[in-house]
Amino acid sequence: MAQGFRQISRNEHLPARIAAQFAQLIHKGTIKPGDKLPTEHSMAQTFGVSRTVVREAIAQLRNEGLVETRQGVGAFVVERQARHIRLGDGGLMDNHAFQDLFQLRVPLEIEAAGLAALNHTEEQMGLLEEALLRMSASDDWNTEGVAADLEFHRIIALATGNDYFDQFISAIADRVGHVIIAAREQIMLDEIKSITIEEHGAIRDAIHARDPIAARQAMRSHLKGSASRVGLQLKFFI
Repeated sequence: MAQGFRQISRNEHLPARIAAQFAQLIHKGTIKPGDKLPTEHSMAQTFGVSRTVVREAIAQLRNEGLVETRQGVGAFVVERQARHIRLGDGGLMDNHAFQDLFQLRVPLEIEAAGLAALNHTEEQMGLLEEALLRMSASDDWNTEGVAADLEFHRIIALATGNDYFDQFISAIADRVGHVIIAAREQIMLDEIKSITIEEHGAIRDAIHARDPIAARQAMRSHLKGSASRVGLQLKFFI
């Protein structure tokens, strides 16, 4: 199973890159529905990463509907008709790719925030709080921090009550991870951490208050800030 995989560069978002390699093999049919993925230990050795990174990669594949996990047994590829949307592996991204990504994120995530404010459950609110706490406590922003950030946005998608938001936001998670890492390379760690927590906290507060207008505004501010940190100036038409 190790054949066809490559070592992961340290400057990449590790879980997303591992997930992308497995997704490519799954879509090609090299790994077929019903096949069991290698063990965490085996994958950690193959990619030269920790088991924590491997768990996050499997979680991303599960979120995207490519695999299912069975407690105490492992992760298995699911049938094609059960899968969610998955974009091809985009590799490294330039400013043009960032611009295209934000043009999609703006209407998608602003609307998701508004719907989440109206439709979230108490359990989802708790998960959102946990993701924010993990972001605050993370010492490794390029792995744990990015994973918690992406999870925060995915929980908002789930809280809309509309499965399509979850599918689309999960599909672009790899690209969003690139943006997060690129932004954090431009600003001092303590500063970017403070800004990120503040922006996400405002979104959390508005959703918790069940205020869809404030939630949309908070998400809009976050996306505008995120874009500016990679050198983009967004134009809003909504």
